[in-house]
Amino acid sequence: MLLRHFGYPPHGPARRGKRLRPQMVMRVAATEGAPVEHALDAAVAVEIFHNYSLVHDDIEDGDELRHGRRTLWSEYGIAEAINAGDAMCALSFLSLEHAAAHLDADRVLQMIALLHEAHAVMCEGQSLDLYFESQRSVDVPGYDRMIECKTAQLFDASCRLGAFAASCDAAAIDAYGDVGRSYGMAFQIRDDVAGIWATVDETGKTVASDIARRKWTFPVVWAIGQPRSPARDAVADAYALGRPLDAAAVQRVVTALDDLGAREAAHAAASRHLAVVEGHPNLELREFLTGTLGLAAA
Repeated sequence: MLLRHFGYPPHGPARRGKRLRPQMVMRVAATEGAPVEHALDAAVAVEIFHNYSLVHDDIEDGDELRHGRRTLWSEYGIAEAINAGDAMCALSFLSLEHAAAHLDADRVLQMIALLHEAHAVMCEGQSLDLYFESQRSVDVPGYDRMIECKTAQLFDASCRLGAFAASCDAAAIDAYGDVGRSYGMAFQIRDDVAGIWATVDETGKTVASDIARRKWTFPVVWAIGQPRSPARDAVADAYALGRPLDAAAVQRVVTALDDLGAREAAHAAASRHLAVVEGHPNLELREFLTGTLGLAAA
């Protein structure tokens, strides 16, 4: 079943995906002078761990498609998918333990603790995300806290793991964590935009499914926080219903978001978070991260 999730033969073609988190591990370590072998186990660990979180996230959100393919729970059932996700979680930590072949044991223990801490914070973020689905109003600070935990935390940990693998000092590790977390915030806001306005071919998911489920994405939270207007009220009224939206209601919300300029506001917010990335001295990492969001590095 794990081979099925990743799309390996005979279940191919292999899934799409940029593997951003392991690339962050490897790029930070490499630019800090570490041999590839020192960071490879951590990179493998975060990629497997990320996919574990996706399997469970698909169950909790009821998503039937990911990367254009049926999700594990929709193909094999919830129980089998939970079990597969749990197996990925175990394998991720076992992979990270292998780093002891190249790194000091105390440092590897710190890296394992770091990933466990990220796991706990991500669970908090997912809990907030699920809680928000039943709420009639969510403000921007609440949204920011949710995505900082749910999404940005693993990017933070990925950069820190790369710095640990390169034997960086505590100050450098923290600075890399700040970069990863800020990137994660921008990444999630851009992902929210794609979830509303991108096509199924671009995302591999059902178009505007986040709105149909009343997910509190940045464009929606920002829009409802604007002064009263027919467009703002159309979004607020739809979300105040407290239930999933039908296709006609989804289209009304998207039209209202367009009228309010929510997509442009989201891009501006993502750019503000990227300022931390653009201020870091690691030019190669800056260019890589800003490039993945279609932004020019400073």
